[in-house]
Amino acid sequence: MRHGKKINHLGRKSAHRHALLSNMASSLILNKRITTTVAKAKALRKYVEPLLTKAKSDTTHSRRTVFSYLQNKESIKTLFGEVAGRIANRAGGYTRIIKLSEVRQGDAADMCLMELVDFNDLYTKDASAKKAKTRRGKKGKKEEGAEDATVVAEATEAKPKKAAKKTKKEE
Repeated sequence: MRHGKKINHLGRKSAHRHALLSNMASSLILNKRITTTVAKAKALRKYVEPLLTKAKSDTTHSRRTVFSYLQNKESIKTLFGEVAGRIANRAGGYTRIIKLSEVRQGDAADMCLMELVDFNDLYTKDASAKKAKTRRGKKGKKEEGAEDATVVAEATEAKPKKAAKKTKKEE
C-alpha cells in the first residue's frame, strides 16, 4: 500500500527523476509549453511552481537556488527576465495542464499539454480586460472619490437634523 506517499516516482530512480524534472522544467520555461504525459506533468507542476515563485524576487540567493534545480543558464535568464515580469502579479497557479484526447501509441499513456498560464494569448487577452482582482480586503469597496463624496454628503445632512432636534427639545 502507498498511504501518505505523495511523490510519484515515475518508474525511475531518484537521480534519473531529478534530471528528468530539471530538463522538463527548463524546456517549459524556454518554450512556454510542452507536450508530455499527465503523470509527468503533475509531477512537474509540483517541481516548477516553487521555482517560479522564487523567481519573483530577483536576488543572488534566489538565482543560485533556482540554478541548483535547473542547471541551465539560458533558462535562468529567461525565468528571471521574461517570465518573472509576467507572473509578478499572480498569487500562484502559474501552470496549466490541458489533457489531450490522444494517447501515446507505444504504451497508451494519456497525453497533455502543459503551459505557463500568462503566456497563452488566447486566454490572457480576454482575461486581462475582464479580470477582477481577488477579494481579500473589504467587501464592496467603492472608488475613493465616490466614497468620499457620499460620506461628506451624509455628514452635512446629518448635522442640521441633529441641530433641529435639539432646538425642538429646548422649546
